[in-house]
Amino acid sequence: MSIPCQSFSSLLPAIISSRTPPAQFHFRIYNKKTRPTVFSTQLRHGFPLITKRRTRTHHCYCSNSTMPLKDPASSPPQDSLSYSRAYWVSTSIIAWNVDAVGGSCFLYSSRSAALSVTDNGIEGSDFSIKLERHDQRLPENVRDKFPHIQDYNAFKVPISLDPKSILKDQLAVAFFDSSGQCISVTGLQLPGVLDDIFSYLGPLGAIFLNEVVSLHLWAPTAQDVRAFIYNGPSGGESLEIVNLKESNGVWSVNGPRSWEGCYYVYEVSVYHPSTLKIEKCIANDPYARGLSGDGKRTFLVNLDSDALKPQKWDDLADKKPNIVDFSDISIYELHVRDFSANDPTVDPEARGGYLAFSSQDSAGVLHLKKLSDAGLTHIHLLPTFHFGDVDDEKEKWKSVDMEMLKSLPPDSPEQQEYITAIQNEDGYNWGYNPVLWGVPKGSYATNPNGSCRIIEFRKMVQALNFIGLRVVLDVVYNHLHGNGPVGDNSVLDKIVPGYYLRRNADGFIENSTCMNNTASEHFMVDRLIIDDLLNWAVNYKIDGFRFDLMGHMMKSTMTRAKSVLKNLSRENGGVDGPRIFIYGEGWDFGEVANNGRGVNASQFNLAGTGIGSFNDRIRDALLGGSPFGHPLQQGFLTGLSLQPNGLDHGTESNAARALDVSKDHIQIGMAANLKEFVLTNCDGQEVKGSEILTYGGDPVAYTLQPVETINYVSAHDNETLFDIISLKAPMEISIDERCRINHLATSIIALSQGVPFFHCGDEILRSKSLDRDSYNSGDWFNRLDFSYNSNNWGVGLPPKEKNEKSWPIIKPRLASPSFKPHKNHILSALENFQNLLRIRYSSILFRLRTANAIQERVRFHNTGGSQVPGVIVMTIEDGHEGVPGLTQLDPEYAYIVVVINACPTEISFTSPVFRGKLLQLHSVQMMSTDNLVKNSNYDPSAGCFRVPSRTTAVFVEPRNIQE
Repeated sequence: MSIPCQSFSSLLPAIISSRTPPAQFHFRIYNKKTRPTVFSTQLRHGFPLITKRRTRTHHCYCSNSTMPLKDPASSPPQDSLSYSRAYWVSTSIIAWNVDAVGGSCFLYSSRSAALSVTDNGIEGSDFSIKLERHDQRLPENVRDKFPHIQDYNAFKVPISLDPKSILKDQLAVAFFDSSGQCISVTGLQLPGVLDDIFSYLGPLGAIFLNEVVSLHLWAPTAQDVRAFIYNGPSGGESLEIVNLKESNGVWSVNGPRSWEGCYYVYEVSVYHPSTLKIEKCIANDPYARGLSGDGKRTFLVNLDSDALKPQKWDDLADKKPNIVDFSDISIYELHVRDFSANDPTVDPEARGGYLAFSSQDSAGVLHLKKLSDAGLTHIHLLPTFHFGDVDDEKEKWKSVDMEMLKSLPPDSPEQQEYITAIQNEDGYNWGYNPVLWGVPKGSYATNPNGSCRIIEFRKMVQALNFIGLRVVLDVVYNHLHGNGPVGDNSVLDKIVPGYYLRRNADGFIENSTCMNNTASEHFMVDRLIIDDLLNWAVNYKIDGFRFDLMGHMMKSTMTRAKSVLKNLSRENGGVDGPRIFIYGEGWDFGEVANNGRGVNASQFNLAGTGIGSFNDRIRDALLGGSPFGHPLQQGFLTGLSLQPNGLDHGTESNAARALDVSKDHIQIGMAANLKEFVLTNCDGQEVKGSEILTYGGDPVAYTLQPVETINYVSAHDNETLFDIISLKAPMEISIDERCRINHLATSIIALSQGVPFFHCGDEILRSKSLDRDSYNSGDWFNRLDFSYNSNNWGVGLPPKEKNEKSWPIIKPRLASPSFKPHKNHILSALENFQNLLRIRYSSILFRLRTANAIQERVRFHNTGGSQVPGVIVMTIEDGHEGVPGLTQLDPEYAYIVVVINACPTEISFTSPVFRGKLLQLHSVQMMSTDNLVKNSNYDPSAGCFRVPSRTTAVFVEPRNIQE
């Protein structure tokens, strides 16, 4: 996900300067990344003109054409150079949507950034050249790469011009009509020509050889690059300043091996389009593998050094828990700080950080062991790279007296006032504000300087692997936290300004992901992403990657990432590459929507790739509405039609219809959201999953393989599962019933085909006191309690910024003691969750490998117009006598029936299909302490199931009793 944007007022000082272009800002009403609503506002500022002109010699590049004379009666706006509306798309072509009937176009450059717009067009240039109008469309390869400008006019760059000679300059184009009037001027966007000329696959970053440390920086538009070498992480004079030499856009230098353990920064002299100046940018290395504690210097560290490896680190690939097929995966999403910040069983120095996972007897680790023993396979860690808004140096953090907060009423606004007063100066943030992708976050280490964060991160991965859990990293390649030539949070935009960040038609940075969208359609951005993934996979032995706002990346980047990772082996990198799973958020919005910047990695485009994407259809159908709808809108589990909460859901018949349609969406999700899965819908028609439509008119189903759906009902975004149930279910129901709904939701996810995904704490009724976006709500609202004494409900009204509109419905719920679960409720929820995992892993039939196997074996009953409302009946058939052509997969069970009763009352369901079946309640449920599920029964003579209210019952036909 991406964190919410900063307030508008806090951004202004950083963006307004004497040369700031007209700025386009997008503000997102933030609930993280599910098709966000975007609002726009524009600022316009005046721009002082640069009138200084200097002479510069270019051999054979200047045009022989005479510059047209200009009628001074009118001229382009004087701030025209602040825009970049033309695109240098390849070595030989510039694209511009100028009205180019007749007239002529000229390209200008200035090495000193002295261009200005005057009554005569552009002045201050060192060089100018006439461009030829190209009457044909842009070439196909250009249109494929830049579909958003496919109808622009094409202008040919004369073959006499070597683009390398001016790509370091300030550049502009001007168009003159046939009378010599300059009618338009603009700057240029350069990624196309940079890719055409300077695409590079050689070494980057710091390379450690026997006697040499070499530095390599891709910066083709830089005029000069120097490296400042320091002995320590902060303060002091530089040990030396070295000049890097350029070869084909790559700057490099060789230094002594004694540099290892030192720190460095680059000084890059480069034209920056945001200021229209040549800037001396001080930047970290984009390929940094270590940092200083303040994040201002790159640490020269050799990750292959034995001193940085925990004992037996190189053998970890052989010790990892086995995964036979991606269909066997189950994922548990967890924030590093949440895990242990409030755990008194963890050493105080390790709390909230990497080392807490190595505390084998802590409450949190013992909890993870319980889940692992039940079958859980993967821990998904929220961002752990170097992100902004949390200082790595803990002594700078501010905190609130927790004991004082505990004394306040459960519905008080005071808690959130104390928390938000320091929220940007405490130690908490989810981390969706990346600064450098390739370095572990220092705030989670006991010492942010030196190699400590590297060693402790590796110990965390090793510790989790040793208790049977593989590790997934949440990667955020879709945007960056900073831009421009100054500030610690800007790195890539200092090195090659205007290249790494995606820009709109005016040349300003796209912000649909919240801020500073990156452009994986550009060659070196794609390369940086792939290289970063390899860094984490090889150097940290990571087992999977979850991509934030994956739909804002190109499909080609994702498929290449999958291929490159798959090709890793224990012999090549010490990694079992084919076992690395990748998935992400395939939302399709913003400038990339409908393949607006190329074929993007959206849900529909990824079908057949084996890359997973989050299934928001099953989430919304189960809970009701969407994260952006009315908070009381009910769904299949929360009482829609069956137990109304007072919100107007239309007439009774409309609500009943909505319930039935939601059920169709859920059943398709339970069948891995397969496009080709055939289902009898609520109207009694046999339809494919792709023919069932969402309320917005899109197909519900979008996958071709089961592992392409990530089924979930909650994640770090939005309210927790317990909280959203507490909002949507009727106020008058008991806490026991709310807990039953929580159980029911996790059961549907756990027993569906595809990959199940759970938010940490769903299994212990986790609450954030109804906070819908706790990315910056501190430890107070994000607390986890692995002693199971509290679920964190009723710790005050959630922060005002994102929740104030809902306070009127939140306040009475928090104030009511009937909403707060007791320890026995939490323990019951945990046992239920463990049992669901045990059931899932008791049979391969819950984890079918192929779409064909699901189509052949999975059936839904209680469908069509005469169905029992609120009840799902799913069967999974295995090969046995009487079913020709169906192979046997499960040695223990021949037939499984899952009955899901979302009704507030007991139900019975009868079908002749089940008569004579030798079915019995699953042994895991028979042995549970849940007396309701143990009251589920089946009558073979009638083919009738009876299932208590809000219960999922699993019936199996063991082979050893089948005749």
